[in-house]
Parts: sequence; C-alpha cells; structure tokens
Amino acid sequence: MAVTSEGTAPRVAFFLATSGHSGVDRLMRNLIPAIARRGYAVDQLKVRRHGPDLGDAPGVRVIDLGSSHVYSSLPAVIGYLRRERPVVMLSDKDKVNRCSVIARALSGASTRLVLRSGTTISVDLAHRGAMDRWMQRNSMRWLYRKAQAVVVPSVAAAQDLVGYTGLPASLVQALPSPVVPAPLFEREAARPDHPWLQPGEPPVILGVGELSPRKDFATLLRAFAKLRHHGRACRLLILGRGGQRDALLAEAAALGVADDVALPGFSTEVFAYMTHAAVFALCSHWEGMPVVLIEALGCGTPVVATDCPGGSRELLEDGALGPLVPIGDVDGLAAALESLLMQPKQAERNRAAARRYEIEAATTGYLRAMGLPPTPSERG
Repeated sequence: MAVTSEGTAPRVAFFLATSGHSGVDRLMRNLIPAIARRGYAVDQLKVRRHGPDLGDAPGVRVIDLGSSHVYSSLPAVIGYLRRERPVVMLSDKDKVNRCSVIARALSGASTRLVLRSGTTISVDLAHRGAMDRWMQRNSMRWLYRKAQAVVVPSVAAAQDLVGYTGLPASLVQALPSPVVPAPLFEREAARPDHPWLQPGEPPVILGVGELSPRKDFATLLRAFAKLRHHGRACRLLILGRGGQRDALLAEAAALGVADDVALPGFSTEVFAYMTHAAVFALCSHWEGMPVVLIEALGCGTPVVATDCPGGSRELLEDGALGPLVPIGDVDGLAAALESLLMQPKQAERNRAAARRYEIEAATTGYLRAMGLPPTPSERG
C-alpha cells in the first residue's frame, strides 16, 4: 500500500453531489467519517449547494471545488487528482461517476476509481426519453469499465446493472451499506418530541423519504384512509421534503383523514421516530436497497414494503421479515398494515437482520472494494 513521501496515511477521496437529505447522504455521513476513524486521510470534494454535510467530522478535509455544478467542477477535480494523488476516489450517481472517469483520465493520475450506483438503473432510466436512455446506458457501458470497481447496494441492483449495461459481472460488487450505528442494537433511541409518539397515544404508521412520485406516499395515504374508515385507531407520519407535499395534504383532506396525518418535513431524528412508530411502510416504485427499510429493521420496528425492483425482497428475505405487496396496491397495503398493527413486535429478529448493515462492519467491506485494508497499519 502506497503512502506519501512524508509517511502519512494513504489518502482517500470522495467526490459527491447529493441533495443533502437523501439515503445516499445518510450513507455517506456514516461511511466517510468511519474511514477517517480507521486512520486514512480523507478528502470530500464539495460541489457547492450539494451534500452530504458532514459537519466538522474529525479527520475529514472538505475541499470546495468552486462550482455549483458537477460538470463545471471537472477542471478542479483534475487539478486535485494531479496535486494530491489519492490512492482511491469513490463517487456516487451517474453524472458524478462520468465526471470522475473523465477527470482521472485527463489528470494522468494512477488513482483507483470506485463508482457507486444506488438504484435499479433499468427502471430509473425507463422514465427518461429514448435518446437520454441510449446515451446514459452506453456511457455507463463504456466509461464504467475504466473503474477498478462498481459497487451497488444489493444483488438485485448488481444483476440489473450487468444485464442492462453489459458491464462485466466481475466488475460489479454488491455491498451492504453502512447504515445502522452499533449502539442502536443495544438500546432504544430516545423518544422524539412529537406528541403523537408519546405513551398512551394511538399507534403511528411511519413513512420516510422524498415526497416524490417514485416513493408513492399517495398509496400509503390511501391505505391509511381505509384503515381509519374501517375503525382502526392509528395515525400517519411521513418524514421528508419534496414537491408532492401540498398534493398529499390536499388528498388527506379529501379522504377525511387530515387530522390524523402529519408531514413535519425532514428530521435528523429518524431513528427516534422509527423506534417509537408501530409500523414502518415503504411504498417505492423502485429502489437499489432502501436505506430507510434497513434503518427501520435496525430499530426493531415491523415493516411492510412494496415488492418493487431493487433490494426490498432481498432484504426482507422473500417476505419472511415483513409483508411484500404489489406496487400501488392500496387494498393489499391496508391489509398488511392492519395485520402488523395487530401483531407483537419481533424487535430482536428485525435487528438481527440489519446487523450486516452496521456501520463499522459495512465500512470494512467498502475498504476491501477500494483495495484497502481495514486500517492503514494493516497494509502489506
């Protein structure tokens, strides 16, 4: 393992441009500081007005690329690679991945590239125009081959990427995401301040994610309304931001359940909400491996999910850990929610299923994919 001439630790770079409140943000807020804690020198290449926001993470140097857009940051990334020569750089999302491949080629650096794709790419691109699909599919097919590894969060996402793009299966690795902090397995998260999650209140069904068509909270809202109209005492909380907020609130009013529905926005206390919710529901149309579903299992909370393309079926062991319902199936989701509300929690079973996603264990897997030992001192 190479070190700098001063004998300092190998340098690892992360080039990211996320929304600031996505599943990828939560993953990277875990992974990047964890790698720094192992003793590596870590740089986060920052595109302005993009995440993740790591705060003052010890051992992480944030480098402002001086641009608010991925492609216009290309010269700065090239300059960084020429100047710093990190042993490896990880990027995430296709636009950033393409920029990473081009920057490494133009810099002349020997930096290893690890590209990450967190979604089921064939379904994601199915919603694009024909020319856009053709261009992105072929750019992935040829540019991603220049990387040393392409990592995805589930076996289903790996099979989809290989089948859709024609990339060699040997290049693509399915890795558990670093999602759950170890203390969560030992003790419950503190109860949040929200009045609906206090002792003696009706059970709360929880959803978490961007308020967008892909997450399909409209189906969750309609299933919840069925429960309420059939006399089930419960409430619905959805954490997240997005363009559908007003439409969801309007539909809650039209369905006559507005008093039992709350959309408080984004929260940093997601584990607290999950721990004290009665049921967690995921209604996505597609995923790579849903971070929120892993988090809910790690909190010991009962879960239900749509049987969507991606890792939900894989994570829930074909429905053994929680019901899988067809996408958009309001009646099926309502029945699954009713069943879970009537059953006792199987908290320890759910936590056990999430242990492979514990932050430190999953970080070791990422380091191996980067060609690095668990700590710099273990280099050969």
